Amino acid sequence: MATTMTTETSGMPEPIRNGEGAPILGPRNVPLERENPDLLISPWTDNGTIPNLKFSFATARNRVLSGGWAREVTARELPIATELAAVNMRLKPGGIREMHWHKEGEWSYMLAGRARITAIDAGGRNFIDDVGEGDLWYFPAGLPHSIQGLEEGCEFLLVFDDGHFSENETFLITDFFKHTPREVLAHNFGVPQAAFAEIPVDVAHDRYVFAGKVPPSIERDAVESPAGTVPQKFSHRLLAQEPVKAPGGQVRIADSVTTFPASKTVACARVEVEPGAMRELHWHPNVDEWQYYISGRGRMTVFAASEHARTFDYQAGDVGYVPFAMGHYVENTGDETLCFLEMFRSDHFADVSLNQWMALTPPELVKAHLNLSDETMAALSKQKQIIVR
Repeated sequence: MATTMTTETSGMPEPIRNGEGAPILGPRNVPLERENPDLLISPWTDNGTIPNLKFSFATARNRVLSGGWAREVTARELPIATELAAVNMRLKPGGIREMHWHKEGEWSYMLAGRARITAIDAGGRNFIDDVGEGDLWYFPAGLPHSIQGLEEGCEFLLVFDDGHFSENETFLITDFFKHTPREVLAHNFGVPQAAFAEIPVDVAHDRYVFAGKVPPSIERDAVESPAGTVPQKFSHRLLAQEPVKAPGGQVRIADSVTTFPASKTVACARVEVEPGAMRELHWHPNVDEWQYYISGRGRMTVFAASEHARTFDYQAGDVGYVPFAMGHYVENTGDETLCFLEMFRSDHFADVSLNQWMALTPPELVKAHLNLSDETMAALSKQKQIIVR
């Protein structure tokens, strides 16, 4: 485990290392410096220029409404993150995320509380489920759906398969009604125009996230469709999966190839790293990696080839990003379990382990590159299936 790089003088973090650097004399933001010690004093292994790979939801604009709130991190906030965007949303008990749809696929992880989700597909088959902490859902692009907080309310992470997507630009049912002539609505539904006299028509009646009553039991709330239910469930109990365990932690993987068939465009891994342990050195051979930190503190160095590398520090609520094929690790730098999500715009999870590559390559070839001893090679040859160590 690497040592902390910051040097403190009189209780203040200072960019001083082994006699190099000097104390800060000008204006400064000490709390931010303490959160990012590897930016204040970059490890000597960092080199060159790599774009920013961190953004915190704590610094995102929060849209506060009667039913809760929502804040987002897109390519606008984190320009390198072109493949995925995300929304952190809170619903009060009974709070409703308005019935809507969008051009992007929506994947979600429930952070706390419980919610009821509903949807239909193009065949008129419907879906309804109650989801709790650690559960996932996925709604394919174009399919209408809703989310409502249950008795305890809820908070969740929404991830969309386009980094430039904004949750503020969804297709809302009230917006659709508002911009359709009343006579057309009346004709479409076979009722008088007066039936639509009270539909919201201005910003003050925005239903994006609005207060509502806690719904009844799912049995009472369910609506039977003549076409039946959707062929693949749009929800998945991730924490009910048996984790893949390793000496330093564990991981659960969900994608459309293995455990969550409906999730066609987003794959994930929920990683837990114990204090003093790390998510091993690796890279992903198919797509970029988008990260969300649930708990704990960690650090990550990203290797971008051509002698370029940069180190970042993360904590709960932060977003991290690793561009396609760049080598990296995630180390627990705190005293509690580090838990984070690895997200990919893909139908499957894939990674390449540096340990496995070296262990499964002829030893003499590896030795010729790195000048390693026979004893070291013997130890490396045993490390063929490590994820967290």
